[in-house]
Amino acid sequence: MTEALQIETKDSVRYVTLNRPDRHNAFDDGLIRELTAAFQAVEDCRAVVLQSTGKSFSAGGDLAWMKRMAGNSAAANLADAKELSGLMEAIDTCPRPVIAVVQGAAYGGGVGLVACCDLVVASESAGFCLSEVKLGLIPAAIGPFVVRAMGGRAARRYSITAEVFTAATALAAGLVHEVVPADRLAEIRDAWLARLLANGPKAMAAAKALVRRVADDPLDDSLRDWTAARIADIRASDEGREGVAAFLDKRKPSWVEG
Repeated sequence: MTEALQIETKDSVRYVTLNRPDRHNAFDDGLIRELTAAFQAVEDCRAVVLQSTGKSFSAGGDLAWMKRMAGNSAAANLADAKELSGLMEAIDTCPRPVIAVVQGAAYGGGVGLVACCDLVVASESAGFCLSEVKLGLIPAAIGPFVVRAMGGRAARRYSITAEVFTAATALAAGLVHEVVPADRLAEIRDAWLARLLANGPKAMAAAKALVRRVADDPLDDSLRDWTAARIADIRASDEGREGVAAFLDKRKPSWVEG
């Protein structure tokens, strides 16, 4: 952990906080590696919150870093791009549920961070922008995650116009899940955390993996067989048996504290 990234675990929740407010929480190669590592090491928590300090959520790639990379070889640029894609994959496949709290502007790669999270609450004043084409670039590394989150039609519009769209528009597109006044962001975050901590940890991880697998696959015999095997496995698991037994016994399951 460095000054640019703050990590704290409290009450089984990992808080990952971007802390470069003077740079609008833009990320460079070092911060990308730190973030990736943070989302790959979550065994000791039950949920993750991705948030940031200052007025902006994240401006995406740091311009000084991108300028430096532009002078590097094609091989170095490819390796660098794969690291950014790897960060998105680490958030997207994180076995713990991930909540994004978006208090301000999310531009470029910042939209990618949002798209990879499971639950997103944004302030009414938050703005979103796929700004890459203004720089003669494209949102390639984040593209698969953004398209999946907000749909092809909306992604096509905003990736070629680079126009800023509101939190309300992001909500309608499916990029965010709730829009509230800024002073209610923590309230919604904590309400979601309470719900998540009441659920089976392994079941939530399996549910996330299930959604990723079935979202784009054709509904054929292979997919039906795979989903049938998943529910059969989890019903017979320790967590599955405990959850059903607790419900029938009218008690809290073992993973709920208190």
